[in-house]
Amino acid sequence: MTEVWLVTGLSGAGRSTVAAALEDLGWFVIDNLPLELVVRVGELATAGSFDYPGVAFIMGRSGQVQSETLLEVERELQQKHEGSRIMFLDAPDEVLIRRFEGNRRRHPFPAPTLADAIAGERHQLQGIRDAADLVIDTGSLNVNQLRRRINETFGAGPTASLRVSLVSFGYSNGLPRDVDLVFDCRFLPNPHWVDELRPLTGLDQPVADYVLGQDAAQHFVSDVVSMLEWQIPAFVAEGKSYLTVAIGCTGGRHRSVAIAEEIRHRLGLSSPVFHRDIAR
Repeated sequence: MTEVWLVTGLSGAGRSTVAAALEDLGWFVIDNLPLELVVRVGELATAGSFDYPGVAFIMGRSGQVQSETLLEVERELQQKHEGSRIMFLDAPDEVLIRRFEGNRRRHPFPAPTLADAIAGERHQLQGIRDAADLVIDTGSLNVNQLRRRINETFGAGPTASLRVSLVSFGYSNGLPRDVDLVFDCRFLPNPHWVDELRPLTGLDQPVADYVLGQDAAQHFVSDVVSMLEWQIPAFVAEGKSYLTVAIGCTGGRHRSVAIAEEIRHRLGLSSPVFHRDIAR
């Protein structure tokens, strides 16, 4: 079944980057289509004569999207095509201010100051964020990392039930705000303090062997996998489409990377792990 996504979010949060990444995956992407045309175009794009892995409507470049209107369009889309979803792109205010000041673009929301414009748009779109099927916080991601996040989330193609994504991160770089479950593995000995392991990452076999060779790590992984194995069917029964699980250590380069990769292997997940902080 072709997926249909309404992609929206705060101005400066990365809609154009997401659009380009989905296009590279072969999706049919339409930017800033009038809302009254979305349902009809969605029907045409998902007709049997077309062969797209997904259809994405990029909404909100004008800054004038109203939550109630967009949600009404999504409800109408659901009646025509049950695979329709909403993706919301978010970022902290200070990050959005820095981005707008860096590129010197004017914020589309009318307000006396940039901070007021961001606050006004955030308030206007809160209803959409609350109803979104997938929220991605781009505050700690650069353009390449956001493209990789989209590739790893959607590159495996549509699924009939729940799509599970794993993220590794470092607490020193901030807790990810767009995940559903967070597990902390900082109780494990840190390879950073082993001279020959420090330059490596959890993707390197010596680090993986060091981390996973500990009884505590095996216990931790087994517990997390056991919990997810019974929770995933429960989430499916509740109608959840996306589940993002984050594994954190101090810097996000060693322990969390190795642990997340092992959890992915044991669960048999097809999508790769998004290692947010591995290059820091």
